[in-house]
Order: sequence, then structure tokens, then C-alpha cells
Amino acid sequence: MNKFYWLIIVAFILMQLSPIAIIPVLMALGFDGSMQELSGTALSIGFTLGFIVITLLAWRAKPNPALSENQANVPKTVLWSILGIFLAFAAQYAAAIVESVVFGIEPGSENTEVIVDLANAAPFVIFIVAILGPVIEEIVFRMVIFGALFKKFGFWIAALGSGFAFAVIHLDFEHLLVYLAMGIVFAWLYVKTKRIIVPIIAHVGINSFVMLVQVIYGDELQDLMEQLEQMDESALSALMILGRLFI
Repeated sequence: MNKFYWLIIVAFILMQLSPIAIIPVLMALGFDGSMQELSGTALSIGFTLGFIVITLLAWRAKPNPALSENQANVPKTVLWSILGIFLAFAAQYAAAIVESVVFGIEPGSENTEVIVDLANAAPFVIFIVAILGPVIEEIVFRMVIFGALFKKFGFWIAALGSGFAFAVIHLDFEHLLVYLAMGIVFAWLYVKTKRIIVPIIAHVGINSFVMLVQVIYGDELQDLMEQLEQMDESALSALMILGRLFI
């Protein structure tokens, strides 16, 4: 990997740890909100700064020749960006069903629930999760990690390796299969089009939908699920998965 890729990884790690340093600063400045508001505000500041640094570094980074030649034209880029959203949803849904049927794992993610709580307490977190987070993660996990592994090992090892790293960073090991499946889809979209903007848009699309469903219309969805408790079990399971998508 070139030096800019290493700097992106370092910046990403520092961004993940930034709330540890930002929270005491906010408290010293007299922040008097709840702990969730404090955490959400710290996360928003850290991720905004991280977004600026990482995107600037990505702009300076030398593109990987294996993933920059024969790029998709604009119409194909738009097409695969839209299709990518549905592919990511399908991968997530299929992986959630496998987890439920084969391993007996209930739908839902503690990581997602924590993020939703932070978003309810500090609304700017919605923008972080829906837009900035996906851009950062696709640069780190697809452009940098997948790109470096793809050059040496080909698609599947690179996709599985970067997808596993993508899953681990969400600290939701029970649902590792779901995050891994989405990571593979995003990697495939990157290789298919040779444009990092395609998995970025797909990732933004799925995260934005989750924020819309679980934060903005979360109460309405919960009421609907309670009203439909007597419906066909398979249909209710499908609704539960839809209401507990992952980010």
C-alpha cells in the first residue's frame, strides 16, 4: 500500500477513538446534556473531522491500476449505483434469514440499536450514519483494504478479508455473516464498475433507509409490528427483519 493508504488507516483508527478525547473537552466546556447527547455530539465532531481528513487523503492517493482502468461510463455508474442498493438489501436479508433459520439468531443488532439511540439523542448523528460514515467506510474497506488485497490475491480473498474487517469494526460478532455479506456485495460493485462511488452510493442508500425506518419512523413501525403480532408467522418474521436492518 502507498503512504496515503496507510495514512487513511491511521486517520480511521484515530477517528474511531476520537470520542474518548472529545467527551472530556465537551464536559470541560460546560456541555450539560445527557450522556447519550454527549456521546452523540462527540461522535459527530470526530467523524466530521475524520471525513474531511480521509477524503482529502483519498483524493491524493494514487489509484490502484487494477481498479481504475476500464471504468464504467456514467449511465452504467448510475445504473449499478441504484441496483447496488437493492443487492445490498438482498444480501443483508438473505444473511439474516440464514442466521435465523440455521443458527437460531434473532434479527436485530445491538450496534444498530446503540446508533439509533445516539441518533435520537443527537440528530446530527443521522447525517453521520447516513452519509459520512458510508463514504469513510467504503474508502477504508473497499478502496484501501480490498484494493490492496485484490492486487495480490484476487477477488474472493480480498472480498472476504475486507468484508471480515468491515464486520469486525461494527463490534457485532453475532451478526458477522450479515456484515460480511454486505461487504462482499460492495466489493463486487467496486470491481464491476471500477468506481468507488458506486459502493459508496449503495452504502449510503441502505444506511439512509435504516435511519429513515428506525429513527424517523421508528415509533410508527413499532406500533405496526405490535398490531400485526397475530399475523402469519413467516410474514411477521419478514417484517421484523425489515424493521431491524443493519448499518
